[in-house]
Amino acid sequence: MDSMVKIKLFLTDVDGVLTDGGMYYAENGDELKRFNTRDGMAFELLRKAGIKTGIVTSENTAIVARRAAKVGADYLYQGQRDGGKLTAAEEICEKEGITLEEVAYIGDDLNCIPLLEKVGRAACPMDAVDAVKAVPGIMVMFRKGGEGCVREFVERIVREV
Repeated sequence: MDSMVKIKLFLTDVDGVLTDGGMYYAENGDELKRFNTRDGMAFELLRKAGIKTGIVTSENTAIVARRAAKVGADYLYQGQRDGGKLTAAEEICEKEGITLEEVAYIGDDLNCIPLLEKVGRAACPMDAVDAVKAVPGIMVMFRKGGEGCVREFVERIVREV
């Protein structure tokens, strides 16, 4: 990972990163997720810095689609399992005419590792699983998933621009 390469695309996982990883179910069967508004503002900071944004998740829910629309994410890839997160990132890079070296990604669990190992800037929340924290060159945030870790990572990236 070369910290001198300019980041042109920011990608994030959802559960355990944009949320606290909890899955809340209402009596009527509705699923609820708690998002942090400071992480939402991070997307605005990236836009102002001229960096494209995307959400890449293994889940497939209307909640995430609504959140992606609300924060103005340029890309949303849901249902990305079995290496699908890396494939999604490669597809976006092809569309944008950039390399994975120009991508920043924050993830927290085992299915994030293939992508974390390939991007130019990798990060994880403080409460990520140990295997993610062991990815070479990864930046471990001071904040937990759902508690502003995305904003923390974005502020570091935007300072470099």
